[in-house]
Amino acid sequence: MIGIFDSGAGGLSVFREIRKVLPQEQYIYFSDNAHCPYGEKSREYIIDRARHITEFLLSKGAEIIVVACNTATAAAIADLRREYGIRFIGMEPAIKPAAQCTRTGTVGVLATAGTLNADKYKNTREKFADGIRIVEHVGQGFVELVESGKTIGKEAEETVGRSLGPLLAEGADTIVLGCTHYPFLADTIRKVASQLVPGRHVTIIDPAPAVASHLLEVMKEENLLKPVPEGYGISLYSSGDPAALERTFNSLQCP
Repeated sequence: MIGIFDSGAGGLSVFREIRKVLPQEQYIYFSDNAHCPYGEKSREYIIDRARHITEFLLSKGAEIIVVACNTATAAAIADLRREYGIRFIGMEPAIKPAAQCTRTGTVGVLATAGTLNADKYKNTREKFADGIRIVEHVGQGFVELVESGKTIGKEAEETVGRSLGPLLAEGADTIVLGCTHYPFLADTIRKVASQLVPGRHVTIIDPAPAVASHLLEVMKEENLLKPVPEGYGISLYSSGDPAALERTFNSLQCP
């Protein structure tokens, strides 16, 4: 069984990609929406929550855990790997593919404050951004939009524009989505970008497909792929309102 957790519903964007490569697996998803968002929380707070959630997922039979949250990955995954005897798959800042993709030489990164301030992100930026200009902005209000199901429409466009606009003004033609909530706003991001810079093609980089591919490879290495698939199933759990998570799951059109 594959365990997946996030501060809220954002990790469902990762689940969507995982299911494409592992369609006949059993899943357990935990949304920590009673404590969402993580972006402004302390590292110690996030580590404590990650431990609590890991214990819960293990109690439900998880054999491998995907930390489907950039902020939690940056803050807690090293501790989780030291403390537990299973494999953890985390989110990687997609600077490398963005650097290879940009034509203007400027890459914009939308992420939470926790991700942008983390050593993991800074180290990745330094490693792969040689010769590329990186501009960053916190996606203010993005998580709240997704958690409330408001991924399209005037409110979403105005909120996205306030954080995306400064990156486009700096010349960015490639936007890295550094939070798992943000892919659910991809259509709105594209629409706003086309309005703000109509003559510029803007590429959006979502790291979730690469995470799904990595999970598949690790499961092969660890002999976690079942000889006879058990058949798809997903159990949803929440630290907040379970009904709200189920509504979000359905509204975000997860498979």
